[in-house]
Amino acid sequence: MKKKRIILPTDFSKNSWNAIVYALAVFKDDPCDFFILNSFQVGASGLSTKMARYNDTRLYNLMKEQSERDLKREMEKINALDKNPNHNFIPRSEQATLVNAIGKTVYKEEVDYVIMGTKGVSGLKEVFMGSNTYEVIQEIDFCPIIAVPEDYQTDGELDSLMLATGYEHLFENYELQPLLNLPVNFKAKLRIVYVGNPEDMTDAQRASKEALQKKVATIDHEFVEVEKETSVTNTIQKLVQQDGTIDMLVMIHQDHSFFKKLTREPVIKKVAFNTRVPFMVVHLFE
Repeated sequence: MKKKRIILPTDFSKNSWNAIVYALAVFKDDPCDFFILNSFQVGASGLSTKMARYNDTRLYNLMKEQSERDLKREMEKINALDKNPNHNFIPRSEQATLVNAIGKTVYKEEVDYVIMGTKGVSGLKEVFMGSNTYEVIQEIDFCPIIAVPEDYQTDGELDSLMLATGYEHLFENYELQPLLNLPVNFKAKLRIVYVGNPEDMTDAQRASKEALQKKVATIDHEFVEVEKETSVTNTIQKLVQQDGTIDMLVMIHQDHSFFKKLTREPVIKKVAFNTRVPFMVVHLFE
């Protein structure tokens, strides 16, 4: 069985620790390489004087040492928690923005998932699930991202997943792979949710739905259509809240999609997508 390769970014906060605990529990039955990734940035002084360069180098060395010390402590916590012989942990300390550090590691290591914590929304400050996570979702469009809310506790099982889609295009097998490739013990029921009136679907949307029916035929699934309430976002959130069994919300991010319409809704600007359950974003390679 092919090993899964997963990046777990950490800033050593409670929030990123929670995402690490989540990943280890959900992928407990899978052989995995986990990259425990910490990124740090040295303030570029912009002055290329000898003194400035010396200060930057000194600062870099201090920050690098601090990052490596903190990673060592994090690794001790992980090793105390996870005795799984199938799990291999690789600490990485990178001088880069978080997005660049993740991007570089995804390419170099052929990573399958990035799993990271998200901060709850505090008023308008955090537009969309904590700005870091949102930036990663926007920029890292070549690897599925799983965002774990900071207070989410997992029982280590995935019982039910909800894929919200507008049937904008014909899904290719490789696009659904991250979803169907979730843990080896993936016995989850897949609920495919369309927000809106099925009568208003175009022929292309119907064709996309039929094609999707064939692709998910071998797994436990159901297609659900729901009336749009005040907004697509609210409708989805309400569904997740009402149905206590949903363990993950999945969306396919496409440039001209439902997702884009979703992010243009003023409700997103106001409240952000404050999902209560982990949220996986799979990008389309267009």
